[in-house]
Amino acid sequence: MFKFEEYLEQFNTTISAFDFGVGLLLTAILAMVIRLYYIRFGEAVSNRKRFANNFLPLALSTMLIITIVKSSIALSLGLVGALSIVRFRAAIKDPEELTYLFLVIGLGLAMGANQFIIGIIAIPAILLLLLLHKYLGAKNVLKSDGRMFVNIDTDSTDFNLITEKLSGILPFVELKRMDHSKEGLSLSYIIKADDIQAIDQIRKEISALSDNTKISFIEQPDLIL
Repeated sequence: MFKFEEYLEQFNTTISAFDFGVGLLLTAILAMVIRLYYIRFGEAVSNRKRFANNFLPLALSTMLIITIVKSSIALSLGLVGALSIVRFRAAIKDPEELTYLFLVIGLGLAMGANQFIIGIIAIPAILLLLLLHKYLGAKNVLKSDGRMFVNIDTDSTDFNLITEKLSGILPFVELKRMDHSKEGLSLSYIIKADDIQAIDQIRKEISALSDNTKISFIEQPDLIL
């Protein structure tokens, strides 16, 4: 017959200092890997480097909490009570940021539960799959669609030069709006791009017009060109 005392004993195990040290080291290494990946390949418009600096303390604190509460049912219940009081109101402006936060928390959970092998395998595998999805997805979208809006704000007033740069790279360019002020030009085009290299070339050439030039691309696959 199952006894409640036996159930409680499962939560009273001593935490191994060696396992905790190994988990702490692995968590730090994998959190830094996620940080470097997010800075290099993330697509959020916010300051990715600044946001990614939160990954290491978040992963380590999650691992610490899970390591402690897994050894005591009382601490587990206390954690539930504490979380019912604490309110986190950090502004998440991009769904991608939330995705990486969950990934970092998942890392901390795995390491805190002593699932070292799962963490070591899962994190690189997930990042590799994200990388493949990023390149294959971007390639397929531009190959099948490639239709988008381009908005350019610049203190340059040479409208013909800007249009010529776009027309020299892209197969389709159509001006939809032009606003002129003493600060410069604000231009909106509908374009069609054949590949991601063309988009990057436009970005470089238009940005080189002046230090105050801003360019943004908005995908619109439903446009009829």
